[in-house]
Order: sequence, then C-alpha cells, then structure tokens
Amino acid sequence: MTGRNKGSRPAKSNVPANVRAHWFVLLATLMALGLALAVQGYIHHLGGVPGDSLPADTAAGAVPTTLSHGGPVVDSRGGAVTTVSPPDRTIALTFDDGPDPVWTPRILDVLREHHVHATFFVVGSAAVDNPDLVRRIVAEGHELGVHTLTHTDLGTAPDWRRELEVQGGQDAIVGVTGQAASLLRPPYTAGNGAIANGMWSAMHGLADEGYLTVLSSLDSEDWQTPGTKAIEANLTPPGPQGQVVLMHDGGGDREQTVAALDSALSRFAEQGYRVTTVGDAVGVASMRPASAIEQLRGSALVWGIRLSDFVVWAISLGLVAAGIVTFLRAVLVMFFAARHSRAARRLPGPGRGRRRVDVMVEPAVTEPATVIVPAYNESAGIEAAVRSILASTHPVEIIVVDDGSTDGTADIVEALGLPGVTVIRKENGGKPSALNAGIQAASHDLVVMVDGDTVFEPDTVRALLQPFADPRVGAISGNTKVANRGGILGAWQHIEYVVGFNLDRRLFDVAECMPTVPGAIGAFRLHALRNVGGVSDDTLAEDTDLTMALCRDGWRVVYQEDARAWTEAPATLGALWRQRYRWCYGTLQAMWKHRGAVVQGGAAGKLGRRGLGYLLVLQVLLPLFAPIVDVFALYGLIFLDPLRIGALWLLFLAVQLLMAAYAFRLDKERLGPLWTLPLQQFVYRQLMYLVVIQAVVTAVAGVHLRWHRMERYGSLRVPQTQGQG
Repeated sequence: MTGRNKGSRPAKSNVPANVRAHWFVLLATLMALGLALAVQGYIHHLGGVPGDSLPADTAAGAVPTTLSHGGPVVDSRGGAVTTVSPPDRTIALTFDDGPDPVWTPRILDVLREHHVHATFFVVGSAAVDNPDLVRRIVAEGHELGVHTLTHTDLGTAPDWRRELEVQGGQDAIVGVTGQAASLLRPPYTAGNGAIANGMWSAMHGLADEGYLTVLSSLDSEDWQTPGTKAIEANLTPPGPQGQVVLMHDGGGDREQTVAALDSALSRFAEQGYRVTTVGDAVGVASMRPASAIEQLRGSALVWGIRLSDFVVWAISLGLVAAGIVTFLRAVLVMFFAARHSRAARRLPGPGRGRRRVDVMVEPAVTEPATVIVPAYNESAGIEAAVRSILASTHPVEIIVVDDGSTDGTADIVEALGLPGVTVIRKENGGKPSALNAGIQAASHDLVVMVDGDTVFEPDTVRALLQPFADPRVGAISGNTKVANRGGILGAWQHIEYVVGFNLDRRLFDVAECMPTVPGAIGAFRLHALRNVGGVSDDTLAEDTDLTMALCRDGWRVVYQEDARAWTEAPATLGALWRQRYRWCYGTLQAMWKHRGAVVQGGAAGKLGRRGLGYLLVLQVLLPLFAPIVDVFALYGLIFLDPLRIGALWLLFLAVQLLMAAYAFRLDKERLGPLWTLPLQQFVYRQLMYLVVIQAVVTAVAGVHLRWHRMERYGSLRVPQTQGQG
C-alpha cells in the first residue's frame, strides 16, 4: 500500500500518552499472570506428598542427645531442648498429609464412631483445596497442626524456603479456620532417633517462632500400604508407656488405614488406653484465635492460591480452545486450498486460475483495462513499476496519480515518454483520493489498481482479468510476492505472504467471503466501484474497506493465484511494525464499519458471518491471547514436564511446517526459506501479536491514527520472464 492521508507528521505523534501507557498495563498484566502461575506452580508442582520415606541424609552429629533419646514432643525454644511423651496408657493419635476429599471424611467418621479425637497435621495447599474438611475437623473437636505448605523436606530446604513453607502452612490454617496452630510436624520425620543434622537445624530455628515439634513414637507405616494386618501390628503398643501414633489421611490410597484404624481403636478401648489429641495428651493449648493481621495474611494466601488455580484453569481452557482453533484452521485452509487448486486446474486456457466449477467455461477476457498507480514519493521504484505494467501482454492504459509528491515522482514518469501512460498531478489528499482521481479518469470498464512499489510480470494483467468472464465477479485479488526476500526478515515476510495471506485467500475464495483485495494488485469493474461510491477514506485499510463494500453490494470477489505482483517488503523491524500497525488498525476499522453484514443475507451475509468471523477469531482474538500462551509455556517448562512441553511445541511446529510446505508447493516456491520458520516463533510472532495489541488498544481508545508511509529501497526490477524467477 502506498500514499498517505492528509498531513505528513508521523503517526506516533498523534497517539496520546494514555494510549501508549497500555504497554505498562500489558507488562503489569503479564507480571501478575506470571506471579499467579508461579504461585500455582510452586503450590502444586514443586511440592506434593509422594510418601513419608525418610531422607537419605542420616548424619546426626549435631543433634542433642536429649532430643535423639527423648520424647516425641520437642520444645527447643531459647536454646534448651525439652522433650515430653504422653502419660502412660495414653495414645496421642495423629494423621499426616491431608486433608484428602476421599479418605479424611471416612477417617473422621471412624473417629466419631469411637468418640475419640486426634491431631491432623495438614498440608497447607490441601487445606486450601478442601476448606470444608478442615472446618469439619475443628468443628468435631479435633486439633490441627502445621505440616508445611507443600510437604517439603525442611531438612534439605534453604532458610528462605523453610520460612515460606511453615508460614504458608500456618497462613492456610488461619485463612480457612481463623485459628492459629502451635504444633508442627516436619514432613519425612518419624521417631527421635531418625532426626539428622539438617532437620534438627530446621526444628531449632522454627522453635523460636513458637512451634512445638511433634515427632512420633509409634509409626503405623501405613504410607507403604503393607496391608491392614501389618498396620494393626505396627499400632500395637510395646507396653503401657504413652505413645504418639503416626498415621496418614492423605497422600495416596488409605483404604488400609481406615480399616486398621477402626480395629485399632476398638483394641485400644478394650486395653484401657485413652486416645486423644497431642495437645490434650501433653497438656498444651495447641490452637488459639488468630490476630487480625494473621487473619488478613491467611485470607490473602487462601484467595491468592484460589485465584492462581482459577487463572491456570482458565488459561488451560483457553489453550485447549486455541489449539483446537489453530488445528482446525490448518485443516480448513489446506482443504480449501486443495479444492481451489483442483478447480483451477480443471479450467483450461488463460482463465484457469478462476475458482468457477459451477458454470460453463467462458471465453477469455480480452477487453483492455485501465491500470491506476497511486504514487506519493515513489521515485525509488516508480519507473520499474510503470515499465513492468506497460510490458503486459494484455492491452492497458496506465494512469499514474501523483498525490503531491515532493521527490519528483511525476517528473520521472513524464520523462519516460511512454505511450499509453498518463500522469495526473494533484495536491496531497491521501491514497483513497488518488485512487478516486484515477477512477474518474479511467477509460475502460475493467480497472486494475497497483501500488507504486510493485512490479508485474508480463502476463499478470491478462491472468488477473480472466475471472471477469463471470458477470457475478466484481473484484479480483492477485498473488502478491515479496521481491526483497533476502535476509531472515525478508524470508519471514515471504513465508507470511505465501502461507498466511495466500492460503487464506484461497479459503475466502471458496467460501465466497473475501475480505481484502490487496492494494498491491487488484482488479475491479468500474461500474461496481462507482456504485459503492469509489474508494472511501473512512479507514486506513482502504483496500479492505472497498472489498467489504463490494461484497455487501452483492458482488463476488475471487482470488487469481496466477496473477503475480512483486512488491517491496519492509527491511527493518521498525518499518515492519509501522506497516502492520496500519494494516491491523485499518482492518479493525473496516470490520467495525461493516459489522452490519453479520445480519445480512446473500453475499453480504457470507462476508459478515464467514469472513468477519474468521478475521475476528484468527487475526484479533488469537493474537491477543498469544502473550498468555508464551507465559504459560515458560510455566510449563519450569513447573511441568519440559519434555512434554517441548513435544507439544514440536507438534505445533510440524503442523506449521506441513501447512507452509503445502502452500509453497501450490505457489511453486522453493522450500529453502522454510528453515527460518522455527526462528519465526521467537521474534516475528511476538512482533505480530504486539502489533495487534497496539492496534486494538488504539481502536478502543478512539484515537485517529495517521498514515504510516512505507520506506522505499529501490530494489524492484522489471521481471524478464514470466514465472517466479
């Protein structure tokens, strides 16, 4: 696209700071999303309850003898180590790793049947996931203790994580119940004799925060699921001494635990043992009402975890939907491209590129055409453009409309002295006004519009016009090719033109909902143009606006793959940004302008429900969702299975490569540039979705965007022979 709207200042000076501030909003949103994912990943994927097997570290040289040979309840506040055991014939019954939605209720039912209470050392993340169970535990007279936030081995964890895990576990209890616990059981601990140096360091450090560490003196070993009888045997007290019994209500299948608990409680009652909580057994108040600050912190943790879980759930749902849409799009475009190609091959002669399988083959279109070239400061390439058009095998007149150029564009064309070439000079009014000036001066009913940075092959015009043999066709899109495709940026744009644009145009042709005839190469019936009022300047995508207007006026718009035009693509990221920003913004304007087509019938309805729907989902909504996809991919690499994430990415890339290879085959292009496609996912893709975000924000803010003029490089040459070259 060439030319510009009135005014010559760059567009960014016309965008206020409050619109540019959306980048800060986007950054803040992604940071918040990253935080939510980090919380969810830490809670659910860096911890877990794989079992209570003891850590490999057994060095215990620093562990006080008082601890290693003492009772299971340990108080090491102030540096002195004191331990205590329950009184004789007293069982302090404890459960770890819950609450579990399946097994904790069944264990509570057994305890209620036997009229006994127990201490539940809950994992903070499980408590947040099952708050009603935690409240039931407290309501039925049982006791809660801290078992860390994610069941982390405190003996090997660094100091910061120890603090996070224990405080997080406490906050979860407070956030759910409004009460704070003073009992702590570190995961992966059993009896006093198994405490190693690292675990002792953790216990000692946490004691000054007010925690009593509760170990066990009688381990059921139910986490190994050895069988109900074995668990019952492990629960047999060796004598009348008081015991702290270790069992589990979470972390796996606890069917054996439930059965063994029922029989053990019956046996304890028969043998005269009192079964109670740890706090009651040793005479300490293990729970207290939480302070206002503690409740605030606990509520923040609980709601933060719930919010992070919801975010991950919503993103996962969105990713599934995006994956399905992306896959369906690949299937659809390849299916319709194949259908379009087969239909084109069945049509003989010069018009074989037409997708008309439901009508008789018409004679070739031979009537002359008017070629309109709007030009604003196109001195770098205007001579090549005009000479290439004049070399057409089809009879043409050429009208170059100089839109107030300041670089001598019109002088260059006039100095060529070429027959059949007319130059119209006018004040700068923008590309639509230049095109309308050419339309008014056109001598023929068939009109071709071409940008001043584009060159034609000799047979381009002839091939382009053939679908006009069908009187229902009002406009035809040609096949735009990137001329300066050298370098990685050129290769990426070449891939996008062949795969993104041309495959879509084949689909739009078959579905009869073509939304855009590109400014680089398009053909129109003159009376169709005049019926819709010419080219409107309501949007920055005048080509899309015009095409949609023609569809709504009842005209068919088709794609002619054999009509090739070679155009210059942006050679820098900045120039590419400005071009795509204008395209995307203008397309949004055109979609909004023609939104009424959604409820219309006929050709307008096909455009509205098929074309606009496709653009909305594939070119607006999916790019807006793309930053979240990237953040979630990082989350998957860190917290999930990197191999699975890599495999999914490779599968996605394979689908893209397959689609790209097929598109290149249809366009008779070499496959060599496709080696850059994997790299495209890490730079080009991000640039494109940031462009969409910028355009959407600008459109929603109601800011009028000025024209971004393309840079010209003078790289175009008149094609010497027909074909790709």
